[in-house]
Amino acid sequence: MKNRPDLSSLEFKLHAEELAHLSVPLRIAMAVKHWVAKGLLRADDQLPSSRQLALRLKVARESVEIAYSQLEAEGYLLRRMGSGSFISATAIPQLSGASAVRRRSGPLAVTPVQVLSHRGEAIHSGGGVVDQPVVRPFVAGVPDLRSFPVDIWKKIYSQVLRETGSRALQAGDPAGEAQLRRNIAHHIALQRGVHCSEAQVIVLTSSQQALALTATMLFDEGDAFAIENPCYHGARRAYEANGLKLVPVPVDDNGLRTEILTQLAPARGVYITPSHQYPTGSTLSLERRQALLAWAYENSAWIIEDDYDSEFHYDGHPTSSVQGLDPHERTIYVGTFSKSMFPSLRIGYMVVPLKLVQPMATARTLMDGHCSVIHQLTLSRFIEDGHFSKHVRKMRSVYRARRDAFVFEFAKHLEGTATVTVPKGGLQAACQVADSRSEQAWINMARDQDIDLPRLSRLYIGTPQQFGWLAGFAAYTPDEIRLALIKLKETWRQQRRR
Repeated sequence: MKNRPDLSSLEFKLHAEELAHLSVPLRIAMAVKHWVAKGLLRADDQLPSSRQLALRLKVARESVEIAYSQLEAEGYLLRRMGSGSFISATAIPQLSGASAVRRRSGPLAVTPVQVLSHRGEAIHSGGGVVDQPVVRPFVAGVPDLRSFPVDIWKKIYSQVLRETGSRALQAGDPAGEAQLRRNIAHHIALQRGVHCSEAQVIVLTSSQQALALTATMLFDEGDAFAIENPCYHGARRAYEANGLKLVPVPVDDNGLRTEILTQLAPARGVYITPSHQYPTGSTLSLERRQALLAWAYENSAWIIEDDYDSEFHYDGHPTSSVQGLDPHERTIYVGTFSKSMFPSLRIGYMVVPLKLVQPMATARTLMDGHCSVIHQLTLSRFIEDGHFSKHVRKMRSVYRARRDAFVFEFAKHLEGTATVTVPKGGLQAACQVADSRSEQAWINMARDQDIDLPRLSRLYIGTPQQFGWLAGFAAYTPDEIRLALIKLKETWRQQRRR
């Protein structure tokens, strides 16, 4: 008979004071991990169904589904269709010697040892932000690396190394190399309407590092912080990890609903993706941009503007940045080259008011110090010589065609089973199904066919308003898209016949 843990332990852990600032799904996931670590759950033990656990804990069933899905993604759970959810053998610590004897002697013999701080446990349980190393349909947010001009990059890299010698191998400026900062400032002024000097640009390893720096340097633990709902999970993790109290604000076809934001208790800041809201794809209207700027000024709040894939806009004219409309310097502009170039480049940036440059650069020295100098100099020349703009123009055309192919093939093969929101830009499209059960069924079926369907509901804070997946299309040819969707259609039909 399967071991079923006493739910009162989970109920106690769920309401523990030190976890009160975390979301319900995250608290449930942390409690299960706590049981595993203490030996209260063992390999192949069965957890209650999401419905049973939700009733017992008096929480929404979707919260339990999100927690179970997170645990499954991290390797703690195996979810078997029609059978239930079971603890994976890979989740159980492999002990030897005296430790193994203590574990076998039963839970009461286990000596509890707190390894991580509460903050450390929250960061670990949150799952972090893991980039998918294997590119296969329909991993989201991945550019087409097969189309990148590798030979040109290699040539420039060699030129820079010959010209600079050992200089390119030394430690760099924490704020970034001057010529790259200058070229970034020029590029985003022309393309995104950002108002800044090169001195305001700080070159970082990623946009995620920019979010971590803003969370650390601009806000204190317990501060209220508004965030789009649904939202980019990396932003949520960055601000949760620093103990901020997240205030979810819904979005619609015109982006963040500023009329709701202004009615809430004042927050110290807000995170937005105004050009291409993640994951819905909506664009923040001009009226709401102006309302947001007025709110930030009146409340002395910071706006964190994440312009993560603004280079790829397919329909109409792209909107300018919020930062470019801000006369009061309350906006931090964040960008990255991971989508327009390649992920392993590890170069992003943020634009801050001059008064924040030195504090941010100082804080950065406590993280990784600086970016690779040779990569910065190579990228700077790649931009200066016009290769970057040429590559972006080419890929914008390629990605537009792939978006159209995805929408066409989706309608042809999956119409009536799911819907897709046609994005005006970006590298992925939001696809919707009726409920959490359908979402999970699709994800399980796709996994059996080596297809990834990133879960849409996990991007919501609290009760999800939509279910489905976020399908990346940019990295896959039209033929690859068509074949993957046909696989999904055939698998769905087989499931329906059972």
